[in-house]
Amino acid sequence: MVDPSFSTRPVTTANWTDFEALFEGKGAPKYCWCMAWRPMEERSSADNAARKQALHERVRTGVPIGLLGYLDDEPVGWCSLAPRESYLRLSPSQDDGEAGVWSIVCFFVRRDHRKAGLSRALLDAAIALAGSRGARAIEAYPVDPNSPSYRFMGFVALFEGRGFAAAGRAGSRRHVMRLTL
Repeated sequence: MVDPSFSTRPVTTANWTDFEALFEGKGAPKYCWCMAWRPMEERSSADNAARKQALHERVRTGVPIGLLGYLDDEPVGWCSLAPRESYLRLSPSQDDGEAGVWSIVCFFVRRDHRKAGLSRALLDAAIALAGSRGARAIEAYPVDPNSPSYRFMGFVALFEGRGFAAAGRAGSRRHVMRLTL
């Protein structure tokens, strides 16, 4: 059961410092700043600071990047959620002309808060947020539990449990799953 004090908030300029605190914490993904699937200049030579700056620029210009999960007022989790067109191509079968599709590409929950249902709670909040912003569908790209990579994208069972259906593959490890809203 998720702690009743758990809440989520979209990342904005007002809570960017919370996002920084979460990503700069021990074991956090400060090496990527959740830019692995987002376009950016000089991608091949970008360091951590450049990735952080690129993501911060999106926030400053109002581009959705995702949700922070909080216990009380402490950031403890993250879900990358944005309109699909704000990401690089995520699947070979992707229809780039299809409007109203949002994508979920990453989760992070601090180690000391794992196994408490926070990924499910973040996913539920992401579905609600995308719907409130006009999404017609949400895609995700999870892996099987035994996958040696891409585990940050979530596991198939998490999405199946929230009504997502198989919609294809994105490479040899990632599934494409879709929820129509």
